[in-house]
Amino acid sequence: MYPQEIVNPCRGQLTDNGFESLESSEDVKNFFSEAGNGVSLMVINSVCGCAAGTARPGVLKSLTHSKTPNKLATVFAGVDREATETARSYMLPYPPSSPSIAIFKNGELVHFVERYMIEGRSADMIAEHLKACYDQFC
Repeated sequence: MYPQEIVNPCRGQLTDNGFESLESSEDVKNFFSEAGNGVSLMVINSVCGCAAGTARPGVLKSLTHSKTPNKLATVFAGVDREATETARSYMLPYPPSSPSIAIFKNGELVHFVERYMIEGRSADMIAEHLKACYDQFC
């Protein structure tokens, strides 16, 4: 478990921008039961450098696009273990990856951005990739 003084700003970067923080398995299950029709974006958050430097900033930049998901959520790997495990069960067959970004349409996984697709890329590259996904799925 990471110290809250490290976790809170990392979590807040997303929750301060409209993301729902899912901190229990029940929160995740409720999120998916309420997702219904539409497009949802879920970020598996992390304290690592690529989450701070490119994943979170890229996700936030992507939300300036004309088309965006109608539901936003995040779980925090290494902190909200139960919630993260439950969220990852919706992301199969992809292996656990943090940070990562999942797009769901009508509750079904339609796109997954794994850590290796985040590392070494800029926030702008991630944002542009996600915007292209929004054009396709939103």
